[in-house]
Amino acid sequence: MKLKPATKLGLNIVLAVGLVAFGFLVNATYQRYQGTGLSRLPQTSGAREIPSSNQRIARPLATISTLVSSYISGETGESEPGASETTSPAHGAVGRMTDELQLYPSVTKGMRTPFDLWRYYGRGTTSFGSPVLPMRFEQWLEFHRKQKPGLMADVRQYMDSRFDFSGEAIPGHTMSGGRKPVMVGPVARLPEGIESFEELAKLSPQEIRERDLFPYKPLCHPLQTNAHMLFPESWLEVHPEHRRIDVDFDIPDEYLPEFPPPLFLTTHKELGDIANGQEITLDNYYEIFDGLLTPEQMEGLKELLRPSPTTWFNHTSHRLTESPSQGVACMDCHVNGHTNGAIELAPDSRPNLARLRVDTPSMRGNYNLMQLSSKRTIRSLDHFSEVEEYFDGDPGMQQAIGPRAVKREVTNRMADFNAIIDYPPAPRLNVPGRLIPSLATESELRGEVLFHGKAQCAQCHSGPAFVDDYMHDLKVERFYVGRPEGPIKTFPLRGIKDSPPYMHDGRCPTLRDTVEFFNLVLELNLTEQEKEDLVNYMLAL
Repeated sequence: MKLKPATKLGLNIVLAVGLVAFGFLVNATYQRYQGTGLSRLPQTSGAREIPSSNQRIARPLATISTLVSSYISGETGESEPGASETTSPAHGAVGRMTDELQLYPSVTKGMRTPFDLWRYYGRGTTSFGSPVLPMRFEQWLEFHRKQKPGLMADVRQYMDSRFDFSGEAIPGHTMSGGRKPVMVGPVARLPEGIESFEELAKLSPQEIRERDLFPYKPLCHPLQTNAHMLFPESWLEVHPEHRRIDVDFDIPDEYLPEFPPPLFLTTHKELGDIANGQEITLDNYYEIFDGLLTPEQMEGLKELLRPSPTTWFNHTSHRLTESPSQGVACMDCHVNGHTNGAIELAPDSRPNLARLRVDTPSMRGNYNLMQLSSKRTIRSLDHFSEVEEYFDGDPGMQQAIGPRAVKREVTNRMADFNAIIDYPPAPRLNVPGRLIPSLATESELRGEVLFHGKAQCAQCHSGPAFVDDYMHDLKVERFYVGRPEGPIKTFPLRGIKDSPPYMHDGRCPTLRDTVEFFNLVLELNLTEQEKEDLVNYMLAL
């Protein structure tokens, strides 16, 4: 029996209303879940905790669709960076440290996140990501055009509140390429009422924590809902295809590695910088290396230079560049086998707001390392080349974006090239890695004694690469209210002057900042002169 046109129209209207209502209920359920007691970790009793009305967010953050409309219209209505309307949860099982933390805010792709994410905890709605944007790409582009200027103004204000990036250099010291000076430190700002780092170091960890005085709290990604690879300006000037529509880099170029960095090979030490001051690319690698590398090494280098689609840099609409992109190559971050200082998020945790910001480590000297990656025990260069997290630890994204399509035999050849990248020369060091007295200054020699003694550096930084190949938990949460970060891999100190900023997330922009950090964390009571001597020693490594 045929339906009358009016009846058919009525059914269509009912269906449309039903779909809209269904979408509204899904969104309401998400908002009700996220940032409430339901996002807590499961209780050991096995009973699921149902939040009371006063535990829920009083005024949930705007949905992404609301934000789209408000940004395009110019009326944002968003909360201030760092603001949270979640309540502090109580202790759960033994060993939990959540009583002083807040539940993660309700956010989705593209939405701003607090700059102090270390103060938050919780679980996400799922471990799995989606290649679907919360809006059409045209809206996505307009959304970020509206949001980015205000976001970056707040990022600059936040970074300026934590650091004094004066651009002052250490006289007479440059990085190994000889083109970029090494910066003076410390640049971390002391808290109000504290006149010197020496005064701060006299306080106990408990007092520093209670008074919120610790100057080296973690750094988060400036837009952690999108996160992913964020390139510095020196790289973007040459590779504008990687400029993001949503956020820019947050550390000045003066405090990042020189670009392009020199490349040293274990097989041709007599040639010095093989790259001769230029960036190695797919266009020039054959001309530079033909006759110097084996065929397997040549193929491995080619693959290290070949772009592949990644979570946010690709040809689909799920991207953070205005135009489609070929993706990112290994050596786009590990430039010339070193690093340009680009950041990412560690792929070892969920939700995304819990992931740690990580700097790009140098590949120099990887042949001598038994453990790679900051939070995972990757035990070989072959394994490292094979599992590099192009999809943020989410293999499901490959279905929409495309796999890297690199076979194991090819990743082995990538490791073949990685295995011959050497550290820069250190002419003041002898064969066992100690200073040659006739070539070293008095300050450097004093610094070496401190390094192996009072400063306790050699307990974790020993051997030819000045690294013990272990993970260590510094328990820095003793000094501030925040989520414990847990054990992090020790990184080598050979050629360390070439790799600012320091620590896994760049919270120590200069070598002197790292000395101040460890003086506080290890309670070393170093004097001003001892700190200078340690910096001078590390400049010689």
